[in-house]
Amino acid sequence: MQKISIIVAVDENNAIGKNKQLLWHLPYDLKNFKKITSGHAIIMGRRTFESLPAGALPNRKNVVLTGVPEAIIDNVFACTSIKEALTLCEKEEEVFMIGGALVYRQALPMADTLYLTRVHHIFPDADTFFPEIDFSQWQEVEKEEHRADESHAYDYTIYKYVRKK
Repeated sequence: MQKISIIVAVDENNAIGKNKQLLWHLPYDLKNFKKITSGHAIIMGRRTFESLPAGALPNRKNVVLTGVPEAIIDNVFACTSIKEALTLCEKEEEVFMIGGALVYRQALPMADTLYLTRVHHIFPDADTFFPEIDFSQWQEVEKEEHRADESHAYDYTIYKYVRKK
């Protein structure tokens, strides 16, 4: 059975972006994202895809949700709905939802696993947010705390949650 996972980094108020860009640069978290998602399918919205600096992410099946699928090129699959995207990825063992806000909102009720990086800072000018999480539905199975350092401007914690049965 296909496992649906969400991977996201949020601030203390669940902010995920501003002007279609991330609010922070955390190199270790980006390496962790690459490690977790490599070899798997990733599903994202069109704006998230357009925000990627080098287009499609390598070593992953890139699926972009868009109302205009013929406008998407660059080694990706374009779909008009999450249902269509999941059908396209039905042979994949694990599928990752990587944003943006609308994709997260649609995927959260169906997700089995939540990889959540909590950046311990508030970005007051953020304009894009992850939906509220009902943590009573999730069990924390991993937690990795990181302090700010010369490469990371903020303290952050990487969590892995699985949906309670």
